[in-house]
Amino acid sequence: MLVGQAPGQVEAGGGEPFAGRAGRTLFRWLERIGLNEETARESLYIAAVTRCYPGPHPSGRGDRVPSPAERERCSDWLESELRILQPALIIPVGRLAIDRFLGSVPLAHVVGRAHEVTHGGGRSEVIPLPHPSGASSWIHQPGNVALLDQALELLRERLFGASDGTTMHRRAG
Repeated sequence: MLVGQAPGQVEAGGGEPFAGRAGRTLFRWLERIGLNEETARESLYIAAVTRCYPGPHPSGRGDRVPSPAERERCSDWLESELRILQPALIIPVGRLAIDRFLGSVPLAHVVGRAHEVTHGGGRSEVIPLPHPSGASSWIHQPGNVALLDQALELLRERLFGASDGTTMHRRAG
């Protein structure tokens, strides 16, 4: 299960999730581990912390971050999806999705590592990714590209099997 922040302007216009610039970057990252966009869209359930496009950021750069009230109003949707899907693996993309599963911690402390979480659908392994938009400068800070690479390697192992040839048990859904 891949969980983003909120639909962007492109998605709000009727596009697929992660159809804009951030999506192109995300799918380039996934392609590096052997998961092309078509396969990713077929095999990963894509959800979001909020359901509606929050509008443009007041600065004119990127989208506005959904407010805590907006996140709260949409929380039942994500909770229901977790209960129904009971995902073995959750990939939160960006600050809001990471906060939803791991709390408010510095990205450098959680990206590049696997985490176990409990939620309404049970227990899941969480491998967070930074937000792929050009509005996020985190990826350009020293050492953070290496953390992204570590996160992608963990995803490759979980999705396609360990380097010793074994495969991960996956729950249906």
